[in-house]
Amino acid sequence: MLTITFLGVGGAFAKRNYQSNALIEAWTQSPNAQVEPDDNLLIDFGSTGPMALHDLKDVDGFEYLNDDGHIRFPSIKRIFISHQHADHIGGLEELAFANRFMYASLNGDTGFRPQLISSADILERLWDHSLKGGLGVLKDKSATLDDYFDVLALAGDGSKSESFDLLKGYRFSIFSTDHLSIRNKYDWPSLGLFVTDTESNESAFYSGDTKYDFSAYETMLRQSKMIFHDVQLQDQPDPVHALLSELWNMPPEIRQKTHLYHYDDSWDDPRFDSVREHFAGFVAPRKRYIIFE
Repeated sequence: MLTITFLGVGGAFAKRNYQSNALIEAWTQSPNAQVEPDDNLLIDFGSTGPMALHDLKDVDGFEYLNDDGHIRFPSIKRIFISHQHADHIGGLEELAFANRFMYASLNGDTGFRPQLISSADILERLWDHSLKGGLGVLKDKSATLDDYFDVLALAGDGSKSESFDLLKGYRFSIFSTDHLSIRNKYDWPSLGLFVTDTESNESAFYSGDTKYDFSAYETMLRQSKMIFHDVQLQDQPDPVHALLSELWNMPPEIRQKTHLYHYDDSWDDPRFDSVREHFAGFVAPRKRYIIFE
């Protein structure tokens, strides 16, 4: 079984629902039969991620994240980074330091090192431009990303090395998203995930941050039994997220399996009641959704 729980469901500036980071859990049985999953994957960990994870540890079924009232950071085995905006990477410094110093006994003086997964270009930029300023020095040495994480750099070139597995049965393939560009489409790296159950051949789609780009994603969207797509509720010129008004253009059979996340604090305005009727609805925070049985 594969499940997904959103720590938060809001956009970068949301204050009511934390930022959109999600926890994937892989189970050989089910959450009802196991105390904790066999494997898990955190999709992004933004500025509000530590507070959101702190809240999640007190929710029924997530007790394995609780360490005597604190977050048990080593419970997070893997982290996937879609891109390097702060609402997607801003909590990594706290996670890295907590794993190294609060849990040093797990691996000598180096602490616990979760797997950190992304494309090679995102990981290089993540360290050089985002994390190095805080994490770059340890006692008596200069540090690297490998001091804190077991790094898996994906090629992102269409080869087999652009995917990874959980439990050897759930395959996660990356694809480029058109979130921001400098001169050409995809020249500023950001990623989404296409997830496949290799036994049943069922699939699911996780957009990451992207402009509306239906033609690029259509094949994946049609194949997916479940879709999680970012949304911006308010129209604006030259958006960097998919506008709700644009997502209405998707065929009804695709809208009806599309769960919307990354929304702003006005989602419960009556203007958006139709979303619940014509889409799968707005993703709820701290609710465990079953992706594959």
